[in-house]
Amino acid sequence: MSGAAVLDEFLTSQPASVHNSERRLAKFVREAYPIGVPAMIMKSSTDRIGESAGYSFHLGTPDEILRLIASWLLTEAGADQSVLRKLVKRLWKRHGREDVALAALILANLDFSSEELDPWVILASSINQKEPADAILLSIEEILRAGHPRPTVEMLVSWCNGRMVDSHLALISTYVAFTRSGELNEEVKEILAGVKVPSEDSLLRRIKTKLEGAEP
Repeated sequence: MSGAAVLDEFLTSQPASVHNSERRLAKFVREAYPIGVPAMIMKSSTDRIGESAGYSFHLGTPDEILRLIASWLLTEAGADQSVLRKLVKRLWKRHGREDVALAALILANLDFSSEELDPWVILASSINQKEPADAILLSIEEILRAGHPRPTVEMLVSWCNGRMVDSHLALISTYVAFTRSGELNEEVKEILAGVKVPSEDSLLRRIKTKLEGAEP
């Protein structure tokens, strides 16, 4: 039986009540991450912690398994996605590598058509005081890939005037949107010029340098 088939069997065996609580769902998905994943992929906790770059755990669950879990969660949630929105925040708080990736997939595919909130508002309110750049990048790429509009100028200004991690969210989201569209607002470029980037973070430094040299 394939890994996907094993996981599907595990998912369909769950009681409907698991979807009533984000706490219960968070515990459930932690159990689901290793289901159907070959043992050779799952490194020891000691090895993974050394490579985790700030994550509370990193199991090595493949993207296709995480996408199956996300798809199942979204399908079973039905029209009421309030528990999933809370789950996104809980996964960021627990902060495993798989949690961050799953949160990105869920957030990008929630239905915001009749909501006052949008994925950027939820993402900004979910990230912790300090985050690896690649953790933020995961969500940004999924949100834009799903067809959501880029952050507004007002959002970018608010983020740049907030926590340092929020200013990095502004920097990375603008860069990803720019690489996809080739468009960069001069006002946005000026706003991001003042974003401070840690000297040890090569990814953020490269992103800022490329935006500074980009033609609006």
